[in-house]
Amino acid sequence: MPQDEEQATERTKLLYNAANDRRLSAIQQETEARSLIGSHVSKDELALHNSPVGERLPYNDYTTIDWLHDLVKSSYRYRSVHSKPGVRYAIVSTFEDCSGWIAAAIIGILAACVAFLVDIAEATVSDWKLGYCKTNIFSNRESCCTDRTPLGTKRANLGQSCEEWHMWTDHWYRAFAVFVGFALLYGVISSSLTMTTKSNLPAAAPGHASKQHHGPGSGTHQTIVGKSMYLAAGSGIPEIKTILSGFVIPHFLDFKVLFVKAVGAVFAVATGMCLGKEGPFVHISTCVAYLVGMCFPKYRDNGRKMRELLSAGCSSGLSVAFGAPIGGVLFSYEEISTYFPRKVLWRAFFCSLWAAMILKALNPTGTGKLALYETNYGTTYSPIHYLVFILLGIAGGLWGGIFCKVNFMWSKSFRQLDIIKKYPVFEVFLVVLVTGLLQYPDPMTREPGDKIIRHLLQDCRSNTESWICQNEAKGSPTKYIGWLVYGTLVKLVLTIITFGCKVPSGIIIPALDAGAFFGRLIGQWITDISPGIFAMVGAAAFLAGVSRMTISLCVIMFELTGELEYIVPHMIAILVAKWVADALEREGVYDLAQTVLGHPFLDSDHATGLVQKEKYLVEELIPPKQTMNDITVHVPKDNMVPRIILEEKLEKLKERGLLDAGLVLVQDGMLQGYLAEGELDFGLSELGAIWDRSCKVRLLGQGEEGEFDLTAFVDRTPLTICAKAPMEYAIEMFGKLGLRHLCVVEEGTGKLVGVIIKKRLVVWLEGLKH
Repeated sequence: MPQDEEQATERTKLLYNAANDRRLSAIQQETEARSLIGSHVSKDELALHNSPVGERLPYNDYTTIDWLHDLVKSSYRYRSVHSKPGVRYAIVSTFEDCSGWIAAAIIGILAACVAFLVDIAEATVSDWKLGYCKTNIFSNRESCCTDRTPLGTKRANLGQSCEEWHMWTDHWYRAFAVFVGFALLYGVISSSLTMTTKSNLPAAAPGHASKQHHGPGSGTHQTIVGKSMYLAAGSGIPEIKTILSGFVIPHFLDFKVLFVKAVGAVFAVATGMCLGKEGPFVHISTCVAYLVGMCFPKYRDNGRKMRELLSAGCSSGLSVAFGAPIGGVLFSYEEISTYFPRKVLWRAFFCSLWAAMILKALNPTGTGKLALYETNYGTTYSPIHYLVFILLGIAGGLWGGIFCKVNFMWSKSFRQLDIIKKYPVFEVFLVVLVTGLLQYPDPMTREPGDKIIRHLLQDCRSNTESWICQNEAKGSPTKYIGWLVYGTLVKLVLTIITFGCKVPSGIIIPALDAGAFFGRLIGQWITDISPGIFAMVGAAAFLAGVSRMTISLCVIMFELTGELEYIVPHMIAILVAKWVADALEREGVYDLAQTVLGHPFLDSDHATGLVQKEKYLVEELIPPKQTMNDITVHVPKDNMVPRIILEEKLEKLKERGLLDAGLVLVQDGMLQGYLAEGELDFGLSELGAIWDRSCKVRLLGQGEEGEFDLTAFVDRTPLTICAKAPMEYAIEMFGKLGLRHLCVVEEGTGKLVGVIIKKRLVVWLEGLKH
């Protein structure tokens, strides 16, 4: 207001209110914008408001996490928690420091409880194909007929005849029909449950979409449509490797998937198909880790920290699957995790310890021991037997290499048939039918996979009443040898056509079964030591050939059997199997599964091996000129860009369908920052509702009151690389630093010439394989 109101004109007061209203409107807009950002961005992210790294929205929808950004955010959180004085904050900071250990213990306990329920349910449901227990229909045959019961309880031994167990029929053909009928029912239940987890994902990268269609009114641009996947199908290990490498697969670790995976695995394994529940246990334990981590803000709001917890959690999967706590930790380190510092190693060890302790207390096998297939051969090997172990390694490597090739071709041929592609349950029905018809006639393949291994690994000095030992006591008659050969071939063939079916399943048990059959067969001609030894080593060799596991597998085998003396034979067979399999097929089964599924996984070591063959430079990855025009924003000196330009460029980004691309901000040809697609979309759609569409948007510099300001979301510290740099530089930067994007600058001038996103690098590397 003017000092002398008497001198004011008739318009003075109105002008004053209008100006005041404009200022009030600007304050309201800014307040509303801050409130909106606060409702979508975590408290830890808001702390980065004035940081040059910029704020980020929560990761979602198949995008790449920014490892460096999350590292900085973790440091901001640490300083915030530990800088406040007082007893209260001392307690809070102590809990913050201990939260990782607390979460690891909870994960181990819950994973063991879930594994216990799955083990008990699977054993009971599987035995229903043969009969039921009169005293308790929910008891499996072993619990019904022996003193081996879960939870450490004891009961009287009912003897071999076991009057408490009622067979459906004594007629062989009727029993065969009932067996196959139950198996088909279980297969349909399992695959139908798996169908409920169907999810439509965005495209992994250019050229990775399931299909493409032209956008309306345009003959040049294509809208990329994502692919469909069943989140509970398979082992889940390829997807977990992808997640731990820094990608986000939406809903893959949700409780619904955990539940369907657990129940589906019960019925899938009970069918008798050549699959196991050990791989699904890794997925289940990782789901548990994710759900537990979501209860801790430290992990919920930080993608990098969450992956540390997931790496620790997935180690408990094999710990409870095989009773192998150390092997589980090594499996997570060797086979799954791409980021595994010492801190993660210690917490994985702690998590696996809790899982093993709880599982032993729950005692699902009724033996009171962790070792599932404890043996005591009582004999040792001599140097001459090294030749046999090498033979087993060669056989395992040949099988592993052939399996990877043939299963890949099977997935690309049979599973691409329209009827199989449209009706995955029908494929499972066919596989279960073939499996039942082929496996039931052989007394050794009739049982579930884990029981087959136990029988094949047994030492006949301590068990003379089993069917295997009775035949070997008779000098291994021709019919018995024939069943061993038949069992080996059936397992090999059925594993090829089963792996990849749309049910929860793993490859570990089938590979162990096939190797144990072959090893027991070889052992029939070597009479100076127990043939169970060769079955044990053969099992390890065949699994090594398929999965390329080495150290973790060796440890798992002696934890499974308790036979520490046979570490050297295992090492020989495993290494030979890996060498032979690598010579036939460079990638293991999980890597090939990722290729089939199309997940954007970057293996730095393998990628470096690919580019070493030729001299490749980073400039090969520079996008086409039209693409660069679409994603480049030339920011004028006032740092303000018309909103309509940003909306047009956002539309171009959405047409590409990649979700983790973005815009590069350039002034006078020099790179000034990077604005990711997710944050740009949020800014224009959510925040943009507050401002008029004709306004300008501030992208750089210090914002003023009332401006449409997106500077908080701009990364003003993007990493750059010279266009003439060797490709190995780019691979190491993406792999070791965990980058989402890498800006390419011209040699000599430093001007921006291109942008590489991680998905584009993955697709380019896959092109080198073919």
